[in-house]
Amino acid sequence: MRWLAVIYGVFAYAVFFVTFLWSTAFVGGFAVAKTIDSGPTGPLGAALFVNTLLLGVFAAQHSVMARPAFKDWWTRVVPPPVERSTYVLAASLALLLLMSQWRPMPEVVWSVPAGPATTALWALFWFGWATVLLSTFLINHFDLFGLRQVWAYRRRREIPPSDFCTPLFYRVVRHPLYLGFIITFFAAPTMSQGRLFFAIVTTAYVLIAIQLEEHDLITVFGDRYRDYRAKVGMLLPVPPLRRPR
Repeated sequence: MRWLAVIYGVFAYAVFFVTFLWSTAFVGGFAVAKTIDSGPTGPLGAALFVNTLLLGVFAAQHSVMARPAFKDWWTRVVPPPVERSTYVLAASLALLLLMSQWRPMPEVVWSVPAGPATTALWALFWFGWATVLLSTFLINHFDLFGLRQVWAYRRRREIPPSDFCTPLFYRVVRHPLYLGFIITFFAAPTMSQGRLFFAIVTTAYVLIAIQLEEHDLITVFGDRYRDYRAKVGMLLPVPPLRRPR
């Protein structure tokens, strides 16, 4: 059973890894057959409805399964060592559903002529993805994606409680991972209606998700996180204007 947990965790991580690569190409519009702007087009209203529904499924999965109350219930059904891997697998499947069923809205909102500005936007695009990936390693990539948990279970070891730390990016912004996503989604030399809609809705979701996540972090770390939140900006590298309550 312990080796099965490891195999399951590796499988969930492999699905995530493939999904991450596809999402990079999906948003950037290259290397894969189905991108955010490719595929048969239809009425704008129908596309908005379907895409909103897909984004809603993705957001609901992320928010609900990440909440401590859900985890307390969920681990009565799913063994605790594979809870995180199951979350990662569900998140990957939700994103695969979104990308495979996305309805293109290809009307161009803006297009930057080839030249230094285009190069700068592509540089920002890749910088955003690099920020996302590096941020996961700064907060323990293998714990975040469930591999640490299944390997500790295999070795019959307990994982110590998480400690509060602020390495590198986390010293200047509280949520560099989310910031990386926002940069990537908006850094487009050619911005279609579909990509702009995707970027706006996901940014709105990020702002909501941050409030939920910080509520959980305050519950765990108390005044240490409150002090951190008072000194470090949420998404911009500037101190908050006032102390958040």
